[in-house]
Amino acid sequence: MTKHKLLPAWAKRSGAASAGVVAVLMLSACAGNAPADPGPESSPPTASATASPAPTPTPTPSAVYKPADASGPAQNVPVPVLPEVAKTETKEGLEAFAKHWFSVLSYSYETGELAVFESIEPQSCAACQKVKEVIADWHSEGRWLVGGQLTTPVADTTFVKDPEGRYKVAVQVHQVPLTYMRADGTVARTDPQTPDQGNLLILKFEDNGWSVSELGSIVG
Repeated sequence: MTKHKLLPAWAKRSGAASAGVVAVLMLSACAGNAPADPGPESSPPTASATASPAPTPTPTPSAVYKPADASGPAQNVPVPVLPEVAKTETKEGLEAFAKHWFSVLSYSYETGELAVFESIEPQSCAACQKVKEVIADWHSEGRWLVGGQLTTPVADTTFVKDPEGRYKVAVQVHQVPLTYMRADGTVARTDPQTPDQGNLLILKFEDNGWSVSELGSIVG
């Protein structure tokens, strides 16, 4: 029989306790060129004048994503956007939301920003709390994390409600190994690569969309 334990593998991280969260987001932009001086008007005026073409505005370049490395934290990490299908009470919507949930957690690992994740984490989630402590600790006082990105190759559900109106979805989660960087640029620790993990999310669909009520890992 399959058992469920309430501490997913991606939550088994440790970090030194400290206060504050520092997120480094660097944006770049450039200004367009000013139009050239048209010069004095000719005299006498001609019967018809040829209009000068409007100057082509210089486009503002998009901020370029740069993952964290030994030289510093990640920059311009794209904020995960909830897919439209994930707003529907369908099999496809449930699977899409489950994938989105882990993409938000991945964003927090890269940036140290926890507000979005906290808006979708289940209540009384010990694993989530442990993860947040690690993320906050290692994005403060000049420290940062390299790696840790989460991807979800598979999300699958039978899309059958339990007596409480909840659905279960199994999610395969892959995480890039984490390297913990001190403020002086030295490596505190690097985690080994672990096998992909099976995670179980229990969710309910209400007026405001999907919400996660429980989270655990699947142990065969």
